[in-house]
Amino acid sequence: MSVREFKLPDVGEGLTEAEIVNWLVAEGDSVEEDQPVAEVETDKAVVEVPAPVDGTVRERRAEPGEMVPVGDVIITFDVAGEDGTAAEAEAEPEPEPEPEDDGEAPTPGGRVFAAPSARRLARELGVDIGAVDGSGPGGRVSDADVRAHAERQEQDDADGQAPEPADAGEVRSAVSRVEEGAVGNGAPPESERADRERTLAVPATRQLAAEHGVDIDAVPTDRTRDGEPFVTAEQVEAFVQAREAAEAEVEPEPEPEPATAGAAEAPEGEGEAEAEAGAETEGPAAGETIPYRGVRRTIGRQMETSKYTAPHVSHHDDVDVTELVELRGELKEAAEAEGVSLTYLPFVVKAVVAGLKQHPVLNSTLDEDAGEIRLLEEYNVGIAVATDAGLMVPVVKGADEKGLLEIAAEINELVARARDRSIGREEMQGGTFTITNFGSIGGRHATPIINYPETAILGLGEIGKQPWVHDGEVVPRDVMGLSLSVDHRVIDGAEAASFANTVKRYLANPSLLLLE
Repeated sequence: MSVREFKLPDVGEGLTEAEIVNWLVAEGDSVEEDQPVAEVETDKAVVEVPAPVDGTVRERRAEPGEMVPVGDVIITFDVAGEDGTAAEAEAEPEPEPEPEDDGEAPTPGGRVFAAPSARRLARELGVDIGAVDGSGPGGRVSDADVRAHAERQEQDDADGQAPEPADAGEVRSAVSRVEEGAVGNGAPPESERADRERTLAVPATRQLAAEHGVDIDAVPTDRTRDGEPFVTAEQVEAFVQAREAAEAEVEPEPEPEPATAGAAEAPEGEGEAEAEAGAETEGPAAGETIPYRGVRRTIGRQMETSKYTAPHVSHHDDVDVTELVELRGELKEAAEAEGVSLTYLPFVVKAVVAGLKQHPVLNSTLDEDAGEIRLLEEYNVGIAVATDAGLMVPVVKGADEKGLLEIAAEINELVARARDRSIGREEMQGGTFTITNFGSIGGRHATPIINYPETAILGLGEIGKQPWVHDGEVVPRDVMGLSLSVDHRVIDGAEAASFANTVKRYLANPSLLLLE
């Protein structure tokens, strides 16, 4: 028996310290290698730290809320079968020369290189982690890689390929039938079981059903995909609400009234979001002290760097989006039939990409050391998201190569995971232009701060009825405010105004987006 020390690893890029948010194990608990033992907060998100060995927790050397420097020992383990004095364990220990066959595809060292959260997600979605192609450094498998693999697996099954059998008690593939008792914490009641042999649902919907102990085959649906019943997250939520209401012998809460065309819409269901201001979070009470560290401190430093490095100039304008409101209303039901909640934001993303193609200087970065303004070839659009930890900016990468529904689905997914703090660092990097939506709370104009080292950011105001000259007459129209901030070292005011005019043209005539 020996004692193995575990030092806080650099779970970010150049991280110097992190906060212990929560311990997932207690002293005396038995743990397995790669089992999450603690949650720590980095400069971007809360991540899980895995155990480096099989053993027993001997001592926890940090308390929740404590800031710990990288390299300090945070926990020790008693390890059987090892001789000698205490050995050190890092986050990514060297693999054994001849690892046991655990069913995972081997890396050069014999093990799959994957984050613990990705491994857990793979188990939940019925994905073989060894079959997933990792996109991270060194081929590391991220949560996004697992979800992408699950979606491809779902599509293969929907196209008629039989799903691979899963062991009893495991969650099956995203579109295979979930056996009775294989989801949630136990088998659903008899009244919640259905006779459907197969139900299609996206991985997030299937996971939601599992969390509530709902048999996906029991959720009523009149929707189909490729001739098979198709269930959405909204239908699962409605099913759960009805069940809870029945158990409490009360009527279920009525559905909220739909927002009028003249108001900016808040999220309508799981996975849907407009943008920055859409989160409903409980603020601190008067008299409380809020620690300035972790994500909040990183946001503050980033804002300070941007404001005091790039001279900001803001351009404000309004655009008649009456036709956009009508088009979105027409497409919303069709999008829901595809399991996608369609907001105005995907239209704005498409309009912004069209504007950046015509005015590439706004899709740029300034390298002062090299004395170069680099016009970027990628169109990676960041979406500012308000979370309980502060502002985060997940990125829709390759937005110019994606369709409207694809962008909508990706935004919904990214925003949801940013708010529940499960988003990966790589999903918030590589942005070339950012959109922020303050209008979902209220207000027409603002002066948004550029997401440095980008050179421009577009703020969206609320959509509301305004008197507008249309066809020579003053009539009420749906009008949205736009606020564009640019780095004046790179972008002149005339170029900023021209870009804003291009975006306005596409938003006022959304049918033009079909040509993009």
